[in-house]
Amino acid sequence: MENTTATAATATATATALDVRAVPAPVLAELRRTDDAGRAREAADAGPGGQPLRCCLTRARPGERIVLLSYAPLLRWAAETGCDPGPYLETGPVFVHAGPCAGHPGGWPEGFHGGPRVLRAYSADGRILGGRVGEPAELPQLAAELLADPATAVLHVRAVEYGCFLHEVRRG
Repeated sequence: MENTTATAATATATATALDVRAVPAPVLAELRRTDDAGRAREAADAGPGGQPLRCCLTRARPGERIVLLSYAPLLRWAAETGCDPGPYLETGPVFVHAGPCAGHPGGWPEGFHGGPRVLRAYSADGRILGGRVGEPAELPQLAAELLADPATAVLHVRAVEYGCFLHEVRRG
């Protein structure tokens, strides 16, 4: 019986298409002027690079111009969808290119996640439903499993060590 349940869960998760979203270009244009903390931020050189860029879901290359902004992903999601941002509304730091870039082409961002990540599931009323922690190779499957629950409206992928928002995942 346990094998049947495990097989059914895997089949359900595999069937769930993932819509991986970076911070959208129109939101980035606003944030580059005034971020979600109400401040204008200055661009800086990425130095040796490696910062996770939430505009294109890649890592900064040495010497690129980037900016560290305050971003409230649930607030932005709620404004777009008409859902309630709920009590877990957070504003946190995100690195982005200092100017417009090509954005994220879609699909799971290969090479973006350098270590374990937290996938946090939210309901349409902005409440945390739970989450999972996984290594980079496990993340798409874990995201699909969480999104297989009809109560889940959106997922955030976050860094384990600092809790920083990395990107959003919705049903495809």
